[in-house]
Parts: sequence; structure tokens; C-alpha cells
Amino acid sequence: MRTAHLFCWTLVAILVSVADLSGQAPGGQEQPEFVKQGQALLREGKLEEVLVLYRKTLQTMPYSLPANYAAGVVLDLMGKGTEARKYFAKVIDLAQTPQSKAAGQRATAMSFAFEGNCKKTVEYEEKVFNYYASVKDFYQQGEIADEAARVCIDSDDPYNRYPADDLDTAYHWYQAGHDIGMKEPDIKADRRDLWEFRWEHAQARIAARGGNKAEADKHVAAAKAVLDKGTNPQQAQFFPYLTGYVAFYAGNYKAALEDLLKANQNDPFIQCLIAQTYEKLNDKEKALEFYRKASTATAHNPPAAYARPFAKQKLS
Repeated sequence: MRTAHLFCWTLVAILVSVADLSGQAPGGQEQPEFVKQGQALLREGKLEEVLVLYRKTLQTMPYSLPANYAAGVVLDLMGKGTEARKYFAKVIDLAQTPQSKAAGQRATAMSFAFEGNCKKTVEYEEKVFNYYASVKDFYQQGEIADEAARVCIDSDDPYNRYPADDLDTAYHWYQAGHDIGMKEPDIKADRRDLWEFRWEHAQARIAARGGNKAEADKHVAAAKAVLDKGTNPQQAQFFPYLTGYVAFYAGNYKAALEDLLKANQNDPFIQCLIAQTYEKLNDKEKALEFYRKASTATAHNPPAAYARPFAKQKLS
């Protein structure tokens, strides 16, 4: 399952021969049978069985990029990041193209994201960012920069090993994503507006996290103005997420809940934010309901990296 979010989370770890766990194979290629079996088990929440399947596959196919990648993803979902990164390191070592190497690096970045480690996430995302720079893909460079920022702005680590968030780092990478994305040759008006909307959206959230409601409101208004141009109607679904986010960090929990319930209910990050809002409103049963939903996230991307460990810690 691929989680919808403000950004089109391009799973660069699925480049070339590396199949993802979302039910899609790159370039229309047929997925290996073990990946299909793993997906079925994953949908049932049988992580231990999925891991056994992939490890068994690797006994006979030790150089399989999909098997190494998939095993690493499952281990991250299980909260075993150190072990997961051993498999991603194999993907990097076995890579025969710069794209495949970037796949392993991006997966490693997400592995650190599952631990709330902004610094290490950025370290590996920057490698992927540099790969896209080498092929002059400005749009994907911007996507990766935004992905790194997305991890850092909400890098709440349930194990308290790292700072709760790194707003300065998030700001830097969101700005880099915007500026580089806008360098796309012959960029069209809708793409330009997309980057403007994302940048205003990001600045509003950063201001909200920093406790500056007036600044946040200014960027919310700017984001709405870009949206009202009508060039990116598909982005409208992300506006109630933004207003709900800002309201939550301003302490207006009733308004936050009203807006967040209009946002994407399948996004595990939003599920967590709704759960936290219910907690603030002293509705423990509803909070637990949404934490349970978030705890089952199986994507290997920033929303799941935040939500799954955070929700599990809350439920424990």
C-alpha cells in the first residue's frame, strides 16, 4: 500500500530490479513470486512469517536485490533497524547501476527515519539527492529534499534517542526542494504552483511547530491562494491536513479535529495526529482506535516511519 501525502513519495528504492511491497513492479515488470507471497502475508500483519519467507529466499538467492530490500523493510516495520540496514547495505554493495545504489541509500534513509534519526536520514537522502543532481532530474531532486525535510520536521523518537524535531534542518531541505524543483527546464505553470504550494505548506507547519501561530497563519493563507488558482486540484485534499496541523499545535483541538477528519483517513501520520487530538480532548477510546490504525502501517516512507513506532509506543 502506498500512502498518499502532500508529496508524491516516489519510492526510489524500487528503481530497476528492486520490487516494492506496494503491489507494483517497476516498468511493468512481473514481480517475483516470493514478493507476491510476502505482500499477502503482510496484509494479514504476519511480519514474522514474511521475514522467514524472505530469509528462506535469500538462502538460495543471496544476491537478489528485491529479497534483500524486502527483508530490510520488514525488519524496519518490526523495529529492528540495525538488522534492517545490513540488508540495505547489501543492496548498495550489489548494485550494478547508480540507480540501484540510490535505491539502497534511500531505503537506508527511511530505516533511520523509523528511529526518528533526522541526522542520519539526511545523510543518506543527500546521497540520493546527489544522484539525481548527476542526471539533472530537478523534480526528483526536489522530491528527495522534501522527503528528508518531512522526516526531520516530525522526527519524534519514541525511544528518546534523538532530538524531538529538527526544524532548522527541515526548513533548509524544504527550501532546497522548492528552489531546485523550480529549476526544471521549461517548467509549466502547474508544476511551479505545486512547488509554491508545498513550500508554503511546509513553512506553515514549521512555524506551527515553533509556536508562531501568526507566521503559520500567513503561510496557510499563501498556500490557499496558490491552491485557489486551480492548477493543482489534486492538492486540495492536503489543505485540511495543514489547517488541522496548525490548529493542533496552536492548542485549538476542536478545530484541529474537525479539519483532520476531512484529511486523508488512510494516511498513518494523520491517523496519529487525530489520535493525539482525541487525547487532548480526553477521548481515550477514540485515541486508541486511531493509534491502532496507525500501528498497522506497512509502507516504507516518512508517514509510516513516524506513525508505526509512535503508535506502538502509545499502545504499549
